[in-house]
Amino acid sequence: MPGLQFNEPLSWRVGKPIAVADLLRRLQSLSREMREMEQEEEHRDSFTKVARELVNHNLIAHKDKGVKALTASCLVDILRLCAPDAPYTGQQLRDTFNLIVTQILPALADPSNAYNNQHLYVLSSLAQVKSILLLTDIPSADILLKNVFQICFDVLSGSSRSMQGDQLRKDVELNMTAMLVTLVDESPTIPPEAVDIIVAQFLRTDPKAMSGSTSKNKKIGVVDEKQSTLTLRQLPPAYNMAKYICNAVPERMARHFSQYFNDVIVDASTASKEKVPRKSKKRHSDGADDSDDDLTGPTEEDLKELRKVHGLLRELWRACPGVLQNVVPQLEAELSAENIQLRLLATETFGDIVSGIGAAGLPAPPTLDPATYPSNALSDPSENTVSLNLLTTPSSPLPFISAHPQAYSSYLGRKHDKSPLIRAAWTTGIGRILTTSAGGAGLSQQDEDRLISDLCRMLADVDDKVRVAAVRVVASFNFRDIVTKLGRAGGVTETGTVLSTLADRARDRKHLIREEAMILLARIWGVAVGELSAGNEQISALVGGIPSKILNTCFTNDNEIMALLDRVFFEQLLPLRYPSVKAKGSKMTNGHSQNSGANSEEIMDPDKIRTERILLLARDLDERAKKVFYTMQARQQVLYKNMTGYLMRCENYNGGVVEGSEPDVKKSLTGIIQTFANWLPNPSQASADLWKFAKMHDRRSYQLIRFCMAPDSDYRTMIRAMKEFNKRILDPPPSMAASSGLLETLMPLIYRVSLIVYNKSHVPAIMDFSRTNEKSLAATAHEMLRDISSITPEVLKAHVQEICKTLQDEAPSARKTNEAGAVDNLKACASFAAKYPDEIPKDRKFVQAMASYALHGSPPEAAKYAVSIIWAASDKKELLVRDLAQNCTEGFGYGKEGFLARLATLSQLVLLAPNELDEEYTDAIIDIAIKQVLLQVRKPSTQPADAYEWSPTVDTEAQAKCWALKILINRIRSHPEIETLPEVAAPVYSLLFKLIDQFGEISPASNTPPTHKSRLRLLAARLYLKLCTSKSHDALLTPSAFNVLATVVQDSETPVRVGFLHRLKKYLNAQKLPQRFYTIPFLLAFEPSDTLRSDTVTWIKSRATVFSSVKAQSSSSKASIVLESTFARLLSILCHHPDYNSGAEDLVDFARYIIFYLQNVATEDNLSLIYHIAQRAKQCRDAISAAESDESGATSASEADDRLYHLSDLAQITIRKFEDLHNWTIQALPGRIRLPSTLFMEIKSHTEAQRIAERNYLPESVETGVEDLLKAMVRAAKGMGKKRKSEGDHHADGRDAKRSKGGLPVRKASAPKGVKGKKTAPSKVVKSPKSKKKKAEDATDPGSGERRRSGRVKEVEKSYAERDSDEDDEEMQMMDAAAEEEEAAEETDSASEDHGSANENLVEEQEQEEEEEDQFADELDKPEEESREDEVVPVEDEEPAPKTTPRSKKKQPSVSPRVKKAGPTKNKPRQTTSRRAATRGKANAKKITYHENDDDDDDELLSNPPGS
Repeated sequence: MPGLQFNEPLSWRVGKPIAVADLLRRLQSLSREMREMEQEEEHRDSFTKVARELVNHNLIAHKDKGVKALTASCLVDILRLCAPDAPYTGQQLRDTFNLIVTQILPALADPSNAYNNQHLYVLSSLAQVKSILLLTDIPSADILLKNVFQICFDVLSGSSRSMQGDQLRKDVELNMTAMLVTLVDESPTIPPEAVDIIVAQFLRTDPKAMSGSTSKNKKIGVVDEKQSTLTLRQLPPAYNMAKYICNAVPERMARHFSQYFNDVIVDASTASKEKVPRKSKKRHSDGADDSDDDLTGPTEEDLKELRKVHGLLRELWRACPGVLQNVVPQLEAELSAENIQLRLLATETFGDIVSGIGAAGLPAPPTLDPATYPSNALSDPSENTVSLNLLTTPSSPLPFISAHPQAYSSYLGRKHDKSPLIRAAWTTGIGRILTTSAGGAGLSQQDEDRLISDLCRMLADVDDKVRVAAVRVVASFNFRDIVTKLGRAGGVTETGTVLSTLADRARDRKHLIREEAMILLARIWGVAVGELSAGNEQISALVGGIPSKILNTCFTNDNEIMALLDRVFFEQLLPLRYPSVKAKGSKMTNGHSQNSGANSEEIMDPDKIRTERILLLARDLDERAKKVFYTMQARQQVLYKNMTGYLMRCENYNGGVVEGSEPDVKKSLTGIIQTFANWLPNPSQASADLWKFAKMHDRRSYQLIRFCMAPDSDYRTMIRAMKEFNKRILDPPPSMAASSGLLETLMPLIYRVSLIVYNKSHVPAIMDFSRTNEKSLAATAHEMLRDISSITPEVLKAHVQEICKTLQDEAPSARKTNEAGAVDNLKACASFAAKYPDEIPKDRKFVQAMASYALHGSPPEAAKYAVSIIWAASDKKELLVRDLAQNCTEGFGYGKEGFLARLATLSQLVLLAPNELDEEYTDAIIDIAIKQVLLQVRKPSTQPADAYEWSPTVDTEAQAKCWALKILINRIRSHPEIETLPEVAAPVYSLLFKLIDQFGEISPASNTPPTHKSRLRLLAARLYLKLCTSKSHDALLTPSAFNVLATVVQDSETPVRVGFLHRLKKYLNAQKLPQRFYTIPFLLAFEPSDTLRSDTVTWIKSRATVFSSVKAQSSSSKASIVLESTFARLLSILCHHPDYNSGAEDLVDFARYIIFYLQNVATEDNLSLIYHIAQRAKQCRDAISAAESDESGATSASEADDRLYHLSDLAQITIRKFEDLHNWTIQALPGRIRLPSTLFMEIKSHTEAQRIAERNYLPESVETGVEDLLKAMVRAAKGMGKKRKSEGDHHADGRDAKRSKGGLPVRKASAPKGVKGKKTAPSKVVKSPKSKKKKAEDATDPGSGERRRSGRVKEVEKSYAERDSDEDDEEMQMMDAAAEEEEAAEETDSASEDHGSANENLVEEQEQEEEEEDQFADELDKPEEESREDEVVPVEDEEPAPKTTPRSKKKQPSVSPRVKKAGPTKNKPRQTTSRRAATRGKANAKKITYHENDDDDDDELLSNPPGS
């Protein structure tokens, strides 16, 4: 092939230029010819002339862009054809590349340029021929090299793009990338500025970094803001080019990057080690230790630069991990830096690098919306959706764990960092590693389990910063990951798992952590509702227990937690906007229902969907949480009255313009505002907000609140009212001032008073579920219907006719049984009939159906409810009662069809209609109950006589005996004449005493089955309590019988103790029992069940709070000493306790009771009063033993007196040790305390009294034993409080500890009943002679010894005069008056104090039992009902009661739960008439309405045993 043929001149002399057109034509001709030529050695000489002319200054610096473009095109061809030896000098090459770099390459940014083809050709030639390498041969070419990189990246980034915005061709990016790769790979050196430019491209994924200033060393150049505009679906071309360069030559770039990051990181690390005086501008973490405080660390500017650099490291790992092989060790060294900021940056960076998170950060976190319907299921495609934003999608090209195992191991070691900030950042990091599966690289099973275990530990870290970080980490998981990753180790009910530890954070001592943990738990459960509804057992095992964990937080009795619980319950667990769909009747938009298998054409019913969620929640609750759930619903009715009273007072207040007596109106409003404020977290702020709301006087807001509370408001009306109320408070009308914080106070109250769960809109769906058992929710639906009928029967108005029609159609007969759910419908109708008897059908068919239930109903409770309905609604009740009595008594036979139903009917007839039953029927009924049922043993026991046990099931014979016992009790409850009541009740009280004292044994042959005895003993104890809710019946319970009743809380069977205590606490909450019954719970000092003990402790403390609030609002000093005054009664019970022994070891054991009392009642304010009571006990004699001695003809009761004096000294020394332990001071009381005259009597001889006061009755070793015991018990109690656990922990008193000095003694078990143990004589204390001065001191503080003589307690004037019953009545009236001072004359006033009990004990006392049936009799006989208001605070004193035959003088065996089995005694009590009862009978000789409020509770003994 011939050489170059072009022969036209391209240069000219000065003054004679070539025309531009000609010049362009010539250059184009030359360019075309050279493009077609190949590299040949023999023709290189033909290019010499052209090559010389092309580098002429006239062409290179020509003003025409076309000439420059064609010249550059020709020059690159010359370089191509003459390769590898360029025919130019160094200066000529500089001019050539200066033209290309400054003119041609920038012009590539404009694809619309007329000479764009020439520009592209130049770029292509430089890349393909690699002639760009000639640039490195030019001396001092660093600036040109830097400009090449700068211009190439600017062109691709678009910062120099044309105004038309045309897109660059893809080959521009490819050729530029190839050219730069060649430069980096082949150049001996690369200017640091070029490295900076490459590094800067990775900042394009972080808009925040792009907007920041440059570093002080100008290492990262300024990038135009336009370059930060990113396309989310693809990476920027400049970013791709930098990424390709780094991946193409990783070894070369690794060296440059290592030097680059070393300049920044090492410089900052070195600066952190320099110690200079701290400046205020320096950043120091609160979590840093003192050792870090004097290390100034990097400046703010250094930190800003470091953050940018560490962000680059994150992005570089995502893009080109190979270039960081030398940087990772530097970053690892930062993990051990002394400065906390450097460690924090390194820890955060490591976590993100392993997770594959770049500078753009994480994608938006998953949304766990509990109100979404249908809720997210595991099979939901949305759970697998991949983020379309490439910049935020975690990605790790290499598995960091295997690529850098040493660095990863060092990173894992940061979990032990001394700084909580580092541990918190580390926790966040491992959470990201888990959620991203190490950036998509995957985690081995071992690595994943290790991280999950570490996350679990971080949830329980000692520092709150770490715990809150761990909670937020769990919140970053989507539902699928929560199930498949976090749930793999177990669910919320399994100890040591992430979910269970997260549930523990709901009780955290920090409110922020409690709040976030509780909300997260509720959201997890809300999202899982779909799977729970579908019956997914795996999901149920993992998260089914979440509602129980949340509701159980109520047991903390903390107002802040209660307010949080209300918000979580109604915003997350049962969100008010659920289901967030269109109105009823609209078809589902996504084609599937809550259950994934539902028909796509199913019509969606929001009320049914919501009801299903409510039932699912209630179904999976544990027993404690279920109490909370149902108590929250019962609370609404109590608060409804309070809120009604508050709104009425606000209207009377009239915004401050009061008509009438302004002081009275303000006083009344102040009282109820204070009541509300005491239930909220910040009482002072709440009080101010409630006053502000009253002054706003927005009548529309008043009406909206009433809409929320009204039983006739459907769900939609209630929600709309709530939304409008929120809007009016946040954006009030112009006439009212806005208040930003008002909603924080009002909304918890609105939630509590609104009928949200038991709304009338939910009743039809609940009834449907109860009939169809859809999704196995029938049992829960029945249970909820029972509760609705008891609490808010008003919502059943629209459905009662339907219920009655169903009952009528399903009526049983001798050949047909009723449906299992009929008893719940009967209960609902009975509760409704008590309030609205006119709404119940009265036609003949319905009445006959109720009679059929009364004779053939199954279970027997159905018969009882049927009788209640007949009595409440029938017009011919007297005739029907006689017919039922005749049908039940004539031909009655045990075992015949319906005999249990007939017993239940008879028990209800003798209660409701005693006057309608003549003597013949009454005698027949008593004969059936006693002779045919109670005294018969049809299945004699073959076990020993002292056998005693509990069975979760109950046989027919036990059921029959329970109903027979109820017949006898109901008969005396309904006895109309108080004068004859003692005579009628005496045999029944004797029977109850025998059942309790002889452990349920009633048969003369002592062959009652052991399982019957436990149930009969529990029922007898509960019936005792029920009787004592009436004053006239309580007067018949003697102190000795009361002491025997109290020992039921120490029964050997846990269900018996639980059942009795639950009933006792319920009556005490309702203020139906005298205050002496508050003594019984303090016998739980040795309770082996941690749950029962913990619940009772919480209950006692809540009652103490109630009484203290009464004291704050009452002018009477006696209105708040209920628990304090029970200490005297506790000493009396212990004095007669069957386990009592005066040996030193046993006395120390008995000190447990006193310590248990002090731990739950004593405060610095009341300790002096308690101590004074203990002293007063030693100034009296035991009245119980004295009375029994007089009756039996005995000459002395000195043994009981000695017991009392031992206990008085023991109590005093225990109180003094308790005082020292708490650094309190016992003050002298200005007055004196009178002890109950039925328990204590005066010492008539002054000499005898002085002798007793001077004597120390305690053995010498008792004081040391009490001191050690007290310290151990207090320490154990504090440990339990720190753990915030009520079950699963070791017993608080450390009973299993070895007996040693400082250890806790083990309580000895007494011999069982029937086994006569060796009686231990009381220890006689040998006292050394004392001086008269010593005796005087001892008289002041008997039993304290020399060490306990304290000058802080002054001797109090002593009086041996005891109080009598009349004084007790006087005190009772004073306490009643004090409790009612805050109440106004309106009908709603009484609700305020009632709720003081209900709200403070929201979760401790409410039992899982049916509502009180007493409302039937109350509503029917209301005009004749005897007022019980005088028992709001019961009498202090015991009343004279019917005399009983004294108990056997042999030592009574223990009834403590420490005894495995205890047999009965053979005591035969006899009954006499009560003088006090007769006196009261004359004063109240009118017909009495008797409450049957807990017959349903006793019925549980026949079906679901308490605590089983």
